[in-house]
Amino acid sequence: MGTGRAGVRDWATAVGVAAILLVTGLSERHSAMYLDLLGYALLVAGGLGLAARRRAPVGVLAVTGLCAVGYQAAGFDVPAVAYLFAVYAAVRAGHHTVTVVASVIMLAALPVAALASGSHDAGEAFAQARGALELAWLIAAGAAGEALRQAERRAEEAERTREETARRRADEERLRIARELHDSLTHQISIIKVQAEVAVHVARRRGEQVPQALLVIQEAGREATRELRATLEALREDGAAPPRGLDQVAELVERARTSGLDATLTIEGHRHEVPSAVSGTVYRIVQESLTNIARHAATTTVSVRIDYCPGTLTIRVDDDGKAAPGTLPVPGAGLLGMRERVTALGGRLRAEPRGEGGFTVQAELPVDRTS
Repeated sequence: MGTGRAGVRDWATAVGVAAILLVTGLSERHSAMYLDLLGYALLVAGGLGLAARRRAPVGVLAVTGLCAVGYQAAGFDVPAVAYLFAVYAAVRAGHHTVTVVASVIMLAALPVAALASGSHDAGEAFAQARGALELAWLIAAGAAGEALRQAERRAEEAERTREETARRRADEERLRIARELHDSLTHQISIIKVQAEVAVHVARRRGEQVPQALLVIQEAGREATRELRATLEALREDGAAPPRGLDQVAELVERARTSGLDATLTIEGHRHEVPSAVSGTVYRIVQESLTNIARHAATTTVSVRIDYCPGTLTIRVDDDGKAAPGTLPVPGAGLLGMRERVTALGGRLRAEPRGEGGFTVQAELPVDRTS
């Protein structure tokens, strides 16, 4: 398909150049009829020869050069346009040395042919050769510009293809990890959770005191199930699934309430659209903060505050748990993940005990409202 289109373009170029040369030749007046016919034939042959410039660039270079010298000797004052196209084709095919040698010979032969025709004196003949050289530079500049444009387009296409390939491989790897997690962990965690809940249920039906360790195992199983489900959902998210963001923060707070926390959500400022990366980061910060509070804070009160400020979006999650002022937080995976997300967006994260007791997580994220 591509070869066929290239052949059609080559023939179209050849016919067009031949027509231009012939029309230019017909516009001149000549005295000897046999020379006229020979000149016209050489003009047409030089143009039509360009149809084979991809298959035989050196041969076409020689044919167009001889035709140009021939019709110059026959008295046709027509620029060697076909030869210039042949030079471009030969250079593009990699025949640099042959092209340079042939072009030097042509620059010397054209004035001699013009002198042999008897229609020019020496000055006019060399001026004509200089004009042909100027035309060659003009065509070369245009050809170089087009070649550069094509190269840039191919480079952009190659970069886009690489990005698409990398994105597809990342999606495949993410789905593979999700399958591995599902196959290796879901079943075992479900067994632990079910067995712990059965043991607690049986103990209560018998009127026995439920061991604290068993209650801890039961709650840990529930939490592990929730986290694993959330992780698998995040891994399986693709362009077709709506991403989790600011609009789902209220669901997180409501879910915290159903688990026994006195959770409140406050939104201040004029709400506006924010980039999806910022929106997703807000959701993950609130999610991780509420998870940590349920696990470690030993509190029943938590407040989530979102402030829309000019140029920034601020998220603050406070609890009144057991964290004492001056103590350093344990750098777990959750805090590390939050810090990495915020830093990647050029924001700032503060996670530390509050002076009045409890713990606070505050993030400031830059918002480019033009994005």
